[in-house]
Amino acid sequence: MIIISHKGNLDKTTNFLNKAKNINYRYILERYGQEGVNALSSATPIDSGLTSQSWSYTIKQNKTNYTISWCNSNVVDGVPIVVLIQYGHATKNGGYVSGRDFINPAIKPIFDKIAEEAWKEITKL
Repeated sequence: MIIISHKGNLDKTTNFLNKAKNINYRYILERYGQEGVNALSSATPIDSGLTSQSWSYTIKQNKTNYTISWCNSNVVDGVPIVVLIQYGHATKNGGYVSGRDFINPAIKPIFDKIAEEAWKEITKL
């Protein structure tokens, strides 16, 4: 037989989690949304410049989390041009243009800043 017992309570943990739940994470995401747009825009390979100028961001919130998304609105014939640049594509004459991973290196520092800022807010509690 296994018996588990404990003394005390979880009041401090519950209090901490309730405070963490009430942090304004949207404020943090808003601070870095435009910074992400700028980073992606400057990292996007330029032909006409339209793709690099077509970045935006949205922040969505539901009961349990926040989501930040960066989007590119340059779509030609139903195809997002940024996807062709990032992952590569076939050409009309049977060739292939290799993709260039520019999104991940551009946005990683932004993710790092968001995580650092959120952690600072949590550790203030």
